[in-house]
Amino acid sequence: MSEYLAFEPQVEVLGAAIMSVSAGLGDRAIPILEKHNLYPLHRDQWYKQQDWLDAFKELSRRSMLDLLAIGMKIPDEAAWPPDVNDVHSALASVDIAYHMNHRNGEIGHYEYHKIGEYNGIMVCNNPYPSDFDQGIVYGTARKFCSNPASVRVMLDNKEPSRKQGAESCTYTIRWSE
Repeated sequence: MSEYLAFEPQVEVLGAAIMSVSAGLGDRAIPILEKHNLYPLHRDQWYKQQDWLDAFKELSRRSMLDLLAIGMKIPDEAAWPPDVNDVHSALASVDIAYHMNHRNGEIGHYEYHKIGEYNGIMVCNNPYPSDFDQGIVYGTARKFCSNPASVRVMLDNKEPSRKQGAESCTYTIRWSE
């Protein structure tokens, strides 16, 4: 499986999730969103996931930092369950939020594993760009960490990566309180 290709053509994504593009890039995002049938955006409207992935692909040609910035905004735009109150519970709930914002078919998963008191791993098996996923994981950990400057998220180079055509990417997450 590679990045930027929906698992199933009928999958849709909620407009509220797409709004992270605007939050991460500002007005620079509008021409790209227009080009891919994603603008004007409406929070409660559903859009084709492949259109959003095509927009990501175009953004990736400009800078991976744009993809990181968009991913980092997702946790700020998302609604969180009331029982999410620390880094571990937040990272464990990413998959739930992901499924709440997609419909109509297979979309993949975010699988979190607690490793220790201040570390864990996230396996991202979905069609989104790896740099975007790294931004989501980083932004989520920072949002719920009492010491956000301590958060580190790194691609585990010992594991397969979607950047090389694998089905998933694995990130190690570390922080301190």
